[in-house]
Amino acid sequence: MSDKVIIFDTTLRDGEQSPGASMTKDEKVRIARQLERLKVDVIEAGFAASSEGDFQAISAVAAAVKDSIVCSLARANDKDITRASDALKAAKAKRIHAFLATSPLHMAVKLRMSPEEVLEQAKRSIRFARNLAEDIEFSAEDGYRSEIDFLSRVVEAVIKEGATTINIPDTVGYATPELYGEFIKALRTRVPNSDKAVWSVHCHNDLGMAVANSLAGVKIGGARQIECTINGLGERAGNTALEEIVMSLRTRKDYFDMVCGIDASQIVPASKLVSQITGFVVQPNKAVVGANAFAHASGIHQDGILKNRETYEIMRAEDVGWSTNKIVLGKLSGRNAFKQRLQELGITVEAEADLNEAFARFKALADQKAEIFDEDIIAIMSDSAAEEGEHYHFISLSQHSETGERPKSRVTFRMGEKEVSSEAEGNGPVDASLNAIEEIAKSGAEQLLYSVNAITSGTQSQGEVTVRLAKGGRIVNGVGTDPDIIAASAKAYLSALNKLHDPSQAKLNAQMTP
Repeated sequence: MSDKVIIFDTTLRDGEQSPGASMTKDEKVRIARQLERLKVDVIEAGFAASSEGDFQAISAVAAAVKDSIVCSLARANDKDITRASDALKAAKAKRIHAFLATSPLHMAVKLRMSPEEVLEQAKRSIRFARNLAEDIEFSAEDGYRSEIDFLSRVVEAVIKEGATTINIPDTVGYATPELYGEFIKALRTRVPNSDKAVWSVHCHNDLGMAVANSLAGVKIGGARQIECTINGLGERAGNTALEEIVMSLRTRKDYFDMVCGIDASQIVPASKLVSQITGFVVQPNKAVVGANAFAHASGIHQDGILKNRETYEIMRAEDVGWSTNKIVLGKLSGRNAFKQRLQELGITVEAEADLNEAFARFKALADQKAEIFDEDIIAIMSDSAAEEGEHYHFISLSQHSETGERPKSRVTFRMGEKEVSSEAEGNGPVDASLNAIEEIAKSGAEQLLYSVNAITSGTQSQGEVTVRLAKGGRIVNGVGTDPDIIAASAKAYLSALNKLHDPSQAKLNAQMTP
């Protein structure tokens, strides 16, 4: 009989720690609802004590999600744990996730605590948390680099205090699969009450082995929860990729003999949504969700696929949510067809006014390009959701550029309640447009990244532009889409300015987390 593997998604918390990947409250709710459609077991919605914005976002996710456990991270102290509990009040099912470093390096340098002090702090924090919730997870930060005898004592103690899940993170991505699996196995053997808790793995991808290490932790070590993110999003080189874990367990069920409850058909929609909101483009050769994941250029491969797809495909594209719908939407498509496609994409629009506004956007785009793809619709809905409460909002743009002359651009946008216009020159039309915006906004932000990605194929494709800005220690991404790359660039810049303008998105300077 197959064992169940719990999928713990931390896109909204650990994924957000990737510089520039910060999300607004509404964006977190949208992703959380998609994770719920994906049938994720546990959604870690954020770190409640890190900022008021994160507290409010966790509260909103807790109220919106009904079928998944909603979790908040907390440092192992009463203040953080209380804050996490308060943020989760509306959750139908909640989990408090407390962490404390246990490696010699972290205890000495970061915590400046002795091992005995760490042990006592861990016990006190779990004892306190157990009074606020029944579902308590304890993470031993930098667990893989901890001394196994001391870590065994800590784990035994926190289980006695009421921890129901024990997470052993490879916080810095140092592990290798066999060694990590054996480490988890040895811990479970040494801890007398190990059977009283679910064991969990949380691996980072610094050496490119996060997925392999997580699977080894399950297969060799006996863990039954894997912590992961959509697209492997996360700080430094990222986290274990949910889509790779799920499809590995499904495709190689003969080896793992384990199951998870994920609805794999929602993987690609989740990937596209996270990519669009964060501005982190999925590389074409990314496993499962990359644009080339099911593409075959070699003539030999193409011939084999035509004869029998199993010759070169171990998964079916449609199983993970790549669309096989051949109905093309265009300017003659009606409202019902548009609404049906939204439902197929897992996009819920509750208010009739919002649906009408989105359909008007769809019609406007259909006048500019012949065929509307799923990616275009996702972009339309993302733009619609982003507009609510914006301080800056794009209205129009005009350009003047002749050979040998510096390009000029005039941008009109709303700033607060006022409509403003500005004209500026630049090294190119994009530079001129952003200069025009900055003439009025005067943000003083440093531009770290500018990238352009075609949403779909062909010359009629919408351009998706990502702009990354930094100011006052904060790094934010702005994303804009439009058939006109210059307009998309202006939208992206204004989107980033909106995030810098929102004080609720400010985070604590240091978040040393699993």
